[in-house]
Order: sequence, then structure tokens, then C-alpha cells
Amino acid sequence: MSRLGIRRRLRRLPGVERLLRGLAPLRAQAHELGALVAASWRRSLQLRVVVSTLALSSAVVLVLGLVLQSEIAERLLQSKVNGALVQAETGRVVLEGELSGVDPDREGAQEILDAALQRLTNTEDSSPGTSTAGEFRAALTSGIGNGPEISSGPVDDVTPEQRATVAEGGVSRQYTTVDGVPTLVIGQPVSTAGRDLQFYLLFPLEGERLTLNLVQSTLIVGGLVLLVLLAAIASLVTRQVVRPIRQAADVAERFAGGHLDERMVVRGEDEVARLAESYNEMAGSLAAQIAQLEEFGALQRRFTSDVSHELRTPLTTVRMAADVLYASRDELLPALRRSSELLVTELDRFEELLADLLEISRLDAGVAELGAEQVDLSAVVRRAVGAVRGLAADAGTELVLDLPAGEYVEADPRRVERIVRNLVANAIDHGEGRPVEVTMAGDPASVAVLVRDHGVGLRPGEADLVFNRFWRAEESRARRSGGTGLGLSISIEDARLHGGWLQAWGEPGNGSAFRLTLPRLVGGHISTSPLPLGPPSGEEDAACRDGRPGTSVPTPPRGVAARRAEDRPVCEEAARPAEAAPVLPAERAITDPGVQR
Repeated sequence: MSRLGIRRRLRRLPGVERLLRGLAPLRAQAHELGALVAASWRRSLQLRVVVSTLALSSAVVLVLGLVLQSEIAERLLQSKVNGALVQAETGRVVLEGELSGVDPDREGAQEILDAALQRLTNTEDSSPGTSTAGEFRAALTSGIGNGPEISSGPVDDVTPEQRATVAEGGVSRQYTTVDGVPTLVIGQPVSTAGRDLQFYLLFPLEGERLTLNLVQSTLIVGGLVLLVLLAAIASLVTRQVVRPIRQAADVAERFAGGHLDERMVVRGEDEVARLAESYNEMAGSLAAQIAQLEEFGALQRRFTSDVSHELRTPLTTVRMAADVLYASRDELLPALRRSSELLVTELDRFEELLADLLEISRLDAGVAELGAEQVDLSAVVRRAVGAVRGLAADAGTELVLDLPAGEYVEADPRRVERIVRNLVANAIDHGEGRPVEVTMAGDPASVAVLVRDHGVGLRPGEADLVFNRFWRAEESRARRSGGTGLGLSISIEDARLHGGWLQAWGEPGNGSAFRLTLPRLVGGHISTSPLPLGPPSGEEDAACRDGRPGTSVPTPPRGVAARRAEDRPVCEEAARPAEAAPVLPAERAITDPGVQR
């Protein structure tokens, strides 16, 4: 049975669904905590160094503690064994001297054994200096032989295996547990006038166990203290390296934010000081180049604006003369009539180019004004579409509109109309006579307008270029509008003025799509778009199966390059739900003023 089937069966059990709902907040908090820890781990070099140092130090301390504990335990037991063997040999000599004339099989042997064992114990107690193994208990037994067994002392605490070894005449050493106390038992035979006796000394190891426990607790406490000290040392050492890096990052962020006079403080002559000097030299060079580029840009904008204004006067004069010729074209020769018509057509294009150049100059200078008002976006889009219906009729292109009314936004209707007009005109130019779809949809935060054609499309990488000034695709075989190459550049600037997005998608042979997304209020935050940018999932899946890559580029914020089309996964749009398009990184950079740039 699959895991999914097991989960479904578990959910059907009584009380499981309620338990899962009760655990949902805990799971969410655990997920948030995990995400926070992961983010801290990724962003903090000091945290990674300290945790890595603690992990490695813990392994070293653990191995070292185990080795020390094993070595100390071995030394303690070896010392105990050596002392016990010496003590056992001394006791055997004493007992053999006292029992040399005693036959264990005769009557009264029990009393003799008890007396001899008592004298052995008293002798050891009276001269503690002779004992080298500490406290012990002694036991004597005749074993099971030719006569009855005679025993004295705690013989029952000796294991049968050890008694069998000693009965065969060997010296035995064994560790056992007596009443929960680890005990070392030394056994050996003792010669008498009759058969040999079995002599045992039992040495309790309670003292050694307490010593090992003390050593173990000392090692644990010492290891923890050592780990804390190592963590503090690693934190302090890492801080000395990380702090200059953080300061350099802060200076670099302020420099990137436009504070070109920001520099790093140079202290000493070490590597960080050399880094600061190199950074300051680089920042100074960049600041000089940026100032030079700004000067050139201002000069270029001034030149464009001045030339545009200066050309208006002679253009007006030429226009008046051309209108006179055009009005009387019926009286002219056919060749002159055609020349007057061409003159008027080119003058119209010239006037459009001058108007676009003036608009670009105002946008570059940052003096463009946004006349925002509350408008029904469907009406604005219909006016824009109506302005290019003649162009669509000449091209034989059908305009398919899906513009629900009642989608109100705070926007500049002139600029929005210009954006939509440019998008529809481009779609007609590159649509190869196929229908052009204009769709609009809204959500609580934004309203989107999608212009989709089914013409030549965009090759990989061209979606990065469509918003560049004077860039024009050459694939269209039925171009009608003859634009200036500035329409989409102005459109993307108009979208930025509203705080919105203008995005492009396309693939060869499958057409292209341009999506304008505007916030309900000027400057409002947009997290998703109400319309998907790519084609419907069926078309996209077919394109994926055919191996045709698509491209989709978000509106880049000023000063931030758009994400390259080839860096995006193929068929990304097909996997998106139709009701909401996810936020791309560059889109967040536009809509979220808190993003670091």
C-alpha cells in the first residue's frame, strides 16, 4: 500500500483529523523555526564557524574522554590485581604454614579451618601495612573429594567455574558481582597433610567504582567547560575576522545605494587593511567613472532635449509647406503627387519620433508627472484598441477582446492608453495576420492586461532586448506601423511610474505575450499577477514536447538587470496556476522597497 493510501486511511480514523488540525499550528511554528535557523545558518559566517568548531571539539573531547577513562580504569584495575595477587600469595604461605600438619578429612578439621582463617584475617587487620590490595574477605574449602566438603568463609560467592579451575591445581582470577558490588576473586590451592584446600580472597571493587565515577563526572564537567571556552574563543576569533567583513559589506551596500563617498576605515597593515585599501581605491575609481558617466548622461539628455526642441520650429515650417503641397496634390503631376504623399507620411513619423524623444528626455530627467485618477481600466483599454483598429483592418488582423468592466485603478489614463496602444500595435505588426487577444483580469491588489499574438514570436534572449531603445525585431513580414523603436522603452517607464510591471514572453513560431500589471493604488504592493504570462497549458506543453524554449522576462527595476531568459527553467509558465502568477525575484525588487539592491 502506498504512503498516500496509508495517510488517507489514518485520516478516516475517529479523532485523527481533529488531532491533525490541532497539530497544524505546531507544525507551522516548527517550519518557521526551521526556516529561521536555516536562514541564520546561511547568512552568518560566525555562526557556522562557531557551530563547526563546537562539533569538531565535541568529537575530540568525546574521544579524548573515552581514552582517558579507559586508561584510568585499566590502571586502577591493574593496580588492584597486582596487589590482590601479592596478598593472595602471602595468605597462601601463612595458611600452608599453619595447616601443614592438618588432615581435612579427620574430625575437628572444621574448627581448625575456621581458626586458621580467623587468624589470617586478624593478622591482616592488625598490620594494615602488609595489605596491598585493601579490604578483602577470605574463604577456605576442601572441595568435593574423597570425603565430605568442609568450608569456612563466603565460599558460596565463588563461581563453580572458578572452583573447578582451582580444584585442578591452578591459580584463578575472576571478576564477579556479589550483592550488587563488583568483586575481584583470587583463588589458588593450599597444601595440607591430606588433600589440598581451595583458598579464595574476595576483594570488593566499590572504591574503584566510586573513583571511576568521580573521574567520569570530572571528565564530563571538564569537557563541557572546555567546549564553552572553545565556543567563546572561536566566537571571539571569528568576530575579529567577520567584523571587518560586515563593515565592508555595509560600506559596499551604502556605496551601491548611491553614497559614493563611503570608504572603509584602514587600520594596521594586515590583510584586512590591504583589503580596505584596495576597496577604497576601487570605490574611488568607480565614483570617478560614475560621475563621468552621469555627466555624459546629463549632457546626452540635454543634447537630446535641446535638439528635439530646436527641431520643432523647422519641422513646423516644413509641415506647413508639406500640408500646402498635399492639399493641392490633385493639381500636381503624378510623380510630384506621390512625393508630396511620401513627404507627409515621413513628417508624421518624424513628429512621432520627436515626441518620443521629448518623452524619453523627461523620463530620464525624472521630471515626468503622473496625472493619476480613478478610472475604469476597461474603458482606457478599449480607447487604446480603438486607436489601432484601422491598423488591424489594414493587416487583416482580428482583435479578440475580453475586457470585463468595473476594474477600477488609480492611474494616468494617457500613459496607460499609450502602453496598451503600443502593445497592440506591436502585436498586429508581428502577428502575421492571426488574431490578437487582449485580456484583462483583476484581483484585490492589482489589475492586469495581457496582449497575446500568435505570430513569429521571440527567439531565446530577445525578451531581454524588446524594452531596449531603438531595438526592433526584423522577423515580421507584414509590418504596418513603422514605429520609432522607442514605444516599449517609454511603456516600461510608464509602468514603473505606476509601480507596476511590464513583462514579455515569447517563443519562435508560437507568438508572444506582453503583460501589464498595475496596482489598484499608485505605489501599491504587488505580489502576484491576476493573469499568467505564458500561453495556456496545452500550448505550452506542446511547445515543451517539441523542444522549443520560451522566454519570460520581468520588468527590471531601474539599475537592476532582468533575469536572463536562458537561466529560467523551460516551461516554467505551464506549471503555474492560471489564477495567480508567482512573484519573480526581479518583481519583488520592484514592488518591495525594503529589498536590498
